[in-house]
Amino acid sequence: MHFYWTSTVFALIAFGVLYFLLSKYAFGPLMSIMEKRRVHIQDQLAGAEESKKQAEQLLEEQKAAIQQARKEAYEIIEQSKLTSSKQAEDIVSAAKVEADRLKAEAQKDIENEKNKAIAELKTQVGQWSVAIAKEILGKEIDASAQQAIVSQFLQESGGKAKQ
Repeated sequence: MHFYWTSTVFALIAFGVLYFLLSKYAFGPLMSIMEKRRVHIQDQLAGAEESKKQAEQLLEEQKAAIQQARKEAYEIIEQSKLTSSKQAEDIVSAAKVEADRLKAEAQKDIENEKNKAIAELKTQVGQWSVAIAKEILGKEIDASAQQAIVSQFLQESGGKAKQ
């Protein structure tokens, strides 16, 4: 193998001219496009990171809103329980008051009926006493006859009272 120095010099000159032309017309625009691409990718990565942060923030806000809604629902349930308990107590106390009132009225009615019965009994006893006195005064009788008259009168009066 033989070395030709002219070919080597010619190849180096051709390579130098080609490199100069490529750096002037191809490498500049190619590097510019690559730089634009790098900036674009960095912007997209930054946007994705920002979107991720926003998504995490929204997720936290949603969790907080759900927690707040649960808390409000629990408070509403507790308030409903308290309200229903109070209403039940009010109904029970109103029923007690009504029962006491009805009981008092019933006792009053019973007392009135009792007083009427006593008054009627007193009237009947008075009438019986007068009738017995008439029988006794109308005749002169001994104690056993008097007892027989009272028993007979009571039987007659009892029979009339039952009718």
